[in-house]
Amino acid sequence: MFRNGKLFLPPPRDGSDFKELFKRLAAAGAGRPLGKDGFPAGPWTPELLAEAISQIDSNRIGVDLRTVQLWFQENGKGISAANIRWLARVFGCDDPEATSEWQVELSAAQSRLSAKRREWKRAGNSVAKDIPDTALTAAFDEETDPPAELAWDTDAQGPRRRFNLARKSEAFFSHGSPLNLPASVFAGMTALGFLSYIIGIHNVTYERADGLVKQVGFLWAANWTLDFMVFLPLFFFFVIELLVFWKSEGRRKLAAQGDQVESDDAWLRNVDASSYTYWSVFLICLLFAGLFQWIGVSLIPLMKGGGNYAMDWGKIALVRPAVISVPETVIFTGLAYLYMCLVFYLFFAGLILLYTVVHDLWKIGDGLKKLPHVDHQQELNEAGLTVMRGVFRCTVLGVLVAIWMKVQSSYLASSGENIVAWLVGDMSSMFQGRNDVSTGFRYRMPTHYSSLLIVISTCFVFLYGSIRLGVGGRLYAPLWKMSAVVALLVVSYLLIDAFAGFSTLLAISVPVALYGLFDPGLGRWRESELGNNQSVS
Repeated sequence: MFRNGKLFLPPPRDGSDFKELFKRLAAAGAGRPLGKDGFPAGPWTPELLAEAISQIDSNRIGVDLRTVQLWFQENGKGISAANIRWLARVFGCDDPEATSEWQVELSAAQSRLSAKRREWKRAGNSVAKDIPDTALTAAFDEETDPPAELAWDTDAQGPRRRFNLARKSEAFFSHGSPLNLPASVFAGMTALGFLSYIIGIHNVTYERADGLVKQVGFLWAANWTLDFMVFLPLFFFFVIELLVFWKSEGRRKLAAQGDQVESDDAWLRNVDASSYTYWSVFLICLLFAGLFQWIGVSLIPLMKGGGNYAMDWGKIALVRPAVISVPETVIFTGLAYLYMCLVFYLFFAGLILLYTVVHDLWKIGDGLKKLPHVDHQQELNEAGLTVMRGVFRCTVLGVLVAIWMKVQSSYLASSGENIVAWLVGDMSSMFQGRNDVSTGFRYRMPTHYSSLLIVISTCFVFLYGSIRLGVGGRLYAPLWKMSAVVALLVVSYLLIDAFAGFSTLLAISVPVALYGLFDPGLGRWRESELGNNQSVS
């Protein structure tokens, strides 16, 4: 039987599950166009079927080849509700009535497959016996890899869980309350602050070799108090806010997913694509920024002395043993560096997620632009503006984190008695003609290097978003203002301690950047540039 020049097979209605039904139809080539000789063209292959589904006009994003390959394999994977619709179009030969019949048949077959899996679970299979019934059904119904918590590997000792760092990291940002992660970072720093107060290094001074009495207390360290109690919690909050928007509203609206589960599956595939990046960042943060830096900058100087590092709260036991002992300092610095490296891993994971959101939006937009006679420019502009506002806020906060890391490091080598007096004195020196405010000892400053890495990484995400979403589009007006603020911050960072009066530039750029957190456009622009006549602030 043929319809619309394609081989048509009516729904058998024989009680087959999805795997059994799909195997027969794929082998018969149901829905394939007739060959030049008028005979059926042969069976479906994963490549041919994926191409046929992707060519359906109303299917904006197509289907992943790997998803179709899972349908052909002998496994427990079923098919999602959204893809049932497209597969029914293929088997129904684009005939509305036949497509409707096949959609009913495929849905019933998928339900029968799910029922078989539930029976299999109740039979006491060792892999599934501890998994809730609904979770197991969802795992088999999904067309992609199951979530990390339901993924299993098998070895000689039986099934075991497979850890997925990318999804676990994404879950820190997207699961639970948006306040969970920022509050946890703030609470960790608060605990370290209380601990420093208890052991007596929260407010401590020492006399340098040149006679200068210098404040090096833990709570006076701007790279700890300001960064971990203000800027990093805000950074995490804005990443979470953007991620929630993209997953729950932006992506689903643009990609026209069949349901939220389908959209979440597609998003998780994008997250999984950066799995090696997450692992690389995790190892660098844990080993180099955490363990090796602690050993080189704190542990070895405490045990053996030397190192040519500026005196700070982490080495104050060497010159003020009456305040804190070396063993106490080792324990406290170990906890502080462990906390620091884990938080900075989450910081870089947030940057990876921002990059993923931008890349995902660009790919979807690129696909929508190829659709004939359909204009989605307004929706793309609105989503692009929302995404870039979130990326801009995170970029500003990332550069501010780096600024105060470098400011603190420069202060320790300066002639300032405390960081506030040093910055105020540097600002006044520009007006009084003095140029010796920043003159001090020369030390090794590893924080200068790590802060530069933060600036480069943060600005890369902003630059990538600007290029992908702004160049050639209609976001030029707001983007140039955002770019100007970011450029001003980066210049301020680079010029820290470079000349007398550098803090004046900081006093200008930091308030402007903080205002940009509330109004990324730094004023109002005509929304007509985005496609309509309303105003956006």
